[in-house]
Amino acid sequence: MKINHPKPTLFLTQSTSQTLETVAEIWSEGRRQKLPRYLFLALCFNLVVAPMVYAASGSELSRPQAWALGLLGLGTVALAIYLFFVMFVPERF
Repeated sequence: MKINHPKPTLFLTQSTSQTLETVAEIWSEGRRQKLPRYLFLALCFNLVVAPMVYAASGSELSRPQAWALGLLGLGTVALAIYLFFVMFVPERF
């Protein structure tokens, strides 16, 4: 039995090249913009913090409230670190 493999068409090669160009553009944008990366890392870290908040509350808080408190805590710590650096190294800012 002979298997017929479809030959790549012009449409496939064009769409592949467009996809690669789009991925390259997104990759270069990601290097310039650090805020989305930091937000993503904060949300990933909140995956660890939120269950601890939920467990420490003794089920008095709902899960969304635990997530919100975890994000609020992370934001507070991030702001404290930022202000610490602004106070002691003001020439960088």
